[in-house]
Amino acid sequence: MSHLYSISYTHSKTPNRLHSTIDNDKCSQSKQLGLNQKNRNSNKLLKSNTKLWLWGNHSVLAALANPKRKCLRFLLTIKSLRTNDLEISKIAKIKILPQIEIVENSYIENLLPLGAVHQGVALFVEPLKSTDIDNLINITNDLNEAIIICLDQVTDPHNIGAIIRSSVAFGALGLIIPCRHTPNETGFLAKSASGALELLPLVHVTNLIQSLTKLKHAGFWIAGLDRNASITLANAKLKGKIVLIFGNECAGLRRLTREHCDYLINIPQSKLVESLNVSVATAIALYELIRY
Repeated sequence: MSHLYSISYTHSKTPNRLHSTIDNDKCSQSKQLGLNQKNRNSNKLLKSNTKLWLWGNHSVLAALANPKRKCLRFLLTIKSLRTNDLEISKIAKIKILPQIEIVENSYIENLLPLGAVHQGVALFVEPLKSTDIDNLINITNDLNEAIIICLDQVTDPHNIGAIIRSSVAFGALGLIIPCRHTPNETGFLAKSASGALELLPLVHVTNLIQSLTKLKHAGFWIAGLDRNASITLANAKLKGKIVLIFGNECAGLRRLTREHCDYLINIPQSKLVESLNVSVATAIALYELIRY
């Protein structure tokens, strides 16, 4: 079989999980450093220049196809190579790929964090660069309607990944995340996004309120989801350029964030549950919004 990519077979000793996790996926360590760091520029790498592992078919193939993603190592089992050969060949026609390393399943498992469902595929990459709020506004300059999602200290990477996936599915043009009290880009976040991380512009901001003010001046209406709000999303009938803001999984929107919203809206639900998961609420709100 003729390939557009190169393959090597790795017979080295299976890596120790503890050492490889410390050396290659320092997300948990850099998170604490990142949260304490001040004066960060929003046009940096996504809060950290720490290289990381991505895993799973959708996440890895999307990263390989993204011209903005620098890929360093590409690991596959024989079974996964057979499954993904056609798609990898298509990508290799338009982008130079790292040499494929054929490894055993256990080799990948010991490189990745516990609980990583990798499907025999892993990719070592540099994190994506964040855009800035001005670039995001420029994307919408010629549009009469636009949706931007904003997260106010949402902390769970699985939730953020699912929100990214829904944002892409329903046509949101970008995601705004505060630099503080949010996780770094991680393999778990990318896996939850199922490839959508490579498609959605992300903006990390040091001052959320200033960013909201700038968006207002650019013609956006700011709508915060608040379960105690008196008006429903459907009744609000939002149109034009909209920023939808979702709060922390437990505390909801912060006081200053609520005060800078043009609308506070809720999603009606049964009294049998206290609240919806933030990623579920995002998907429902986006669907309701695009119906108009």
